[in-house]
Amino acid sequence: IVLRSFVEVGQVTYIFLGPYAGKLVTTVDVIDQNVALVGGPCTQVRRQPMPLKCMQLTDFILKFPHSAQQNYRADNTKWAKIEAREGKAKMADFDHFKVMKNNQECN
Repeated sequence: IVLRSFVEVGQVTYIFLGPYAGKLVTTVDVIDQNVALVGGPCTQVRRQPMPLKCMQLTDFILKFPHSAQQNYRADNTKWAKIEAREGKAKMADFDHFKVMKNNQECN
């Protein structure tokens, strides 16, 4: 199969063959001309190498660094900051005490 478009890091692809058929994944890294490292945490697809023959490329591209870790991408989003703020607001006095004791042990 001759590919007419280039595979980019962060490109959303549709899997049409194999056990994950019908799911969307994101290209994390290009291993070689036939295989790409993909992952789809929202569609329950673990990060794994997958042949390009099983994937159909889409026009959607997500912006994140080359070979980025999931924590790096998730911690820097607005949603993660909002969830952290809400979690802090829900803390009781005993939770604040545990955090204070934990910080004292670290320092």
